[in-house]
Amino acid sequence: MKAIVISDLDGTLFDSDTQLSQFTVNAINFAVKNGVSFTYATARSLNSAMTLTRGLTLKYPVITYNGACIKHPETGEIIEIQGLDDDQVDLIREGLRHFGVSPLVYTFLDGEEKVLWQRGSESLGMLHYLESRAEDDRMLPVDCFEDLFCGEIFYVTCIEDHRERLAMLNDELRCSDSLRCVLQQELNRPEYWLEIMDYRVSKAHAVDDLKKLMNIDRVVSFGDSINDVPLFEVSDECYAVANAVDALKVVADDVIESNDEDGVARWLLENYKRLI
Repeated sequence: MKAIVISDLDGTLFDSDTQLSQFTVNAINFAVKNGVSFTYATARSLNSAMTLTRGLTLKYPVITYNGACIKHPETGEIIEIQGLDDDQVDLIREGLRHFGVSPLVYTFLDGEEKVLWQRGSESLGMLHYLESRAEDDRMLPVDCFEDLFCGEIFYVTCIEDHRERLAMLNDELRCSDSLRCVLQQELNRPEYWLEIMDYRVSKAHAVDDLKKLMNIDRVVSFGDSINDVPLFEVSDECYAVANAVDALKVVADDVIESNDEDGVARWLLENYKRLI
């Protein structure tokens, strides 16, 4: 029976400083060297995730953008992607305009992945995000709200310093059966994020695709946040780190040590032989 280990990154594999400890890197590479199939599922882009996972041996496709995209970790080749159609984009655009929310729009322009935002409309939280991506050549500011909605859009993120407007936008967009929204506070930060995608997008849906692509029979997963619940629901074994939200712990098979205690890595070292 072929098994794969799938871990969330932020709050799960990464510590509270958004770093991979050397212990975790060594433990995962040891497990992979000894035959364990390992990958990750994250809300991050591949660009962002790869910067922080340097040193890990990654042989298998990775799940990014909460499941909107599956990519090869070395080449960046898109294996699967679930985009937004024109009707979905129109619905999102009108909701953003109505509630006065300025988004980050993830799109393909002439085949290149770009992240668009309206210059001068940034919240403090978005400014923090943009500063952390200063060297990312995907980032592309525009001067007009309407210019955000071009290319082949597949993901939209809103970052606000307060929850209220995002909560209202979330409630309105969720009335549509065609969209999926995830609203949560940023880990170890004060701002709130609303992620908007096609209704079919989730880590669970991406895992189902990955299982077919790789002929996988068994999934063992790790997570910390509410957006990991769908991942846990399609896993054969699922483990919440000690710092996870209570809603995830309830559906987990067990709770392991926290991200700051290298919980995933320690579990792998103790259990890798039965995953081979």
